[in-house]
Amino acid sequence: MSSRLFLVRHGPTHAKTMVGWSDLPADLSDTAAIARLKAHLPPEALVVSSDLIRAVDTASAIQGARRRLPHLPALREIHFGAWELRSWKEIDAEDPTRIRAYWETPGETTPPGGESWNQVCARVNDAVDQLLATHAGQDLVIVGHFGQILTQIQRAEGLSAEAAFSHRIDNLSVSELHFAKGRWSSAGINHLP
Repeated sequence: MSSRLFLVRHGPTHAKTMVGWSDLPADLSDTAAIARLKAHLPPEALVVSSDLIRAVDTASAIQGARRRLPHLPALREIHFGAWELRSWKEIDAEDPTRIRAYWETPGETTPPGGESWNQVCARVNDAVDQLLATHAGQDLVIVGHFGQILTQIQRAEGLSAEAAFSHRIDNLSVSELHFAKGRWSSAGINHLP
């Protein structure tokens, strides 16, 4: 059986800091962009989102007549711990080695009280694998976050973490991945309908 995953990044928060698990709302005022995105997605797909309000509200805006699945905390953004809602400049001033290692060589490095890239990947991969097992053969619209989307692009394209981070993922964009017979492939990254 095959499934298509349509990974949608939530509407913008306009924050100029690291926003992970903070529950900031999305700006969904660009109704034309939301309408285009809604029309682009397959009408029979199931819709699921992270439990953070910016993803929940974006999912509601594009859901239409599609069936909605319960929100999943495992689909949240990266947990930035003590770096949450702080700017790169602030953190770089006090912990330059760690913040550079986190973004330039993602893997086991963690923000204080947060999670490593490898931990984010394991968490999101488990959630997506469960969705695919439970809804085998169905298309899924997964509304989430920059880091959460990159975990699946990394997996589908067989990339290193560094290469995955080179992808741009715009707000209200869709990245389409396919899963068939245990194999992943990508059909388009960061498409803005």
